[in-house]
Amino acid sequence: MLSPNTDWVSDITYIKVGQKWHYLTVFIDLFSRIIVGWDLSDTLERHSMLRAFQKDLWKRRPDEDLLVHSDRGIQYACADFRNLLKNLKFVQSMSRKGNCWDNSVAESFFHTLKTQLIHHRQFQNRTEVEQALFNYIEIYYNRRRSHSTNGYKSPAMYEFEWMNMQNAA
Repeated sequence: MLSPNTDWVSDITYIKVGQKWHYLTVFIDLFSRIIVGWDLSDTLERHSMLRAFQKDLWKRRPDEDLLVHSDRGIQYACADFRNLLKNLKFVQSMSRKGNCWDNSVAESFFHTLKTQLIHHRQFQNRTEVEQALFNYIEIYYNRRRSHSTNGYKSPAMYEFEWMNMQNAA
């Protein structure tokens, strides 16, 4: 049975800030679709992905055997990440080559984010985009936006109700 902190997916997308590109990494818990960690960087280097993942670990404290799924990007294939997963006894899963559908939950989140926030704004600096992302992800998406997958409850509410049912049982 699917429960929180058993399956996470991750991906990276780009956001135009002024005349420069920035890169947003997210980790999503498949159970509720809650964004458990995210980071914005002005490079595609692995450090941003590692920061986003470490935020997840600090907040969620998953057990061994957590499945972490991503595409085959160099950030996810780097030795730092692979060793971290191995040391934590997590399972790494990567999409089949050239198949974006394997990571459809992350792709769907990015489509929603860009449709509802990014395409309607011209961000002038990093502080501006980070504040907008915080408001969108942490306040709106995780806590207010309903998901059909969750019976039209927000990710946070879906997890809260699941935890209450577990505690009552």
